[in-house]
Amino acid sequence: MGSVRKASAWLGLVEDSDDERYYDDDYAEAAQAGPGEQWVTDPRVKVASESAVEHGRRIATVTPDGFRDARGIGELFRDGVPVIVNLSSMEPGDAKRVVDFAAGLTFGLRGSIERVATRVFLLTPADTQIVSGEAGGRARDFFNQS
Repeated sequence: MGSVRKASAWLGLVEDSDDERYYDDDYAEAAQAGPGEQWVTDPRVKVASESAVEHGRRIATVTPDGFRDARGIGELFRDGVPVIVNLSSMEPGDAKRVVDFAAGLTFGLRGSIERVATRVFLLTPADTQIVSGEAGGRARDFFNQS
């Protein structure tokens, strides 16, 4: 599979029959749970306290239950707030539509999209730096002080 095809499959733009890491059957079963049996965050929630807003340190966590909640994701991202989108409670078809929307949103506003876990994505605005949390580098130097 070519690199463009892999990138398109990773973003959910094309079907990848060999790669089912985004859409597991376990999630479809969890989505069929009755009302009140699963926790869902309203995408229109206030995302930070006043002091965080003043210092520009805000991040939103959104768990949409349908594609209609994509607008809330877009409004937060447009305001410069990094957004964590958890698609685990969505139907696979709607989840793909939200990933497509998020990819277009980040492309149009010069941000970036990164998969951080199965069916969980981080949308970061152009002025936000992502720091890798890989074990190594400074952590290794910290424990090996002589």
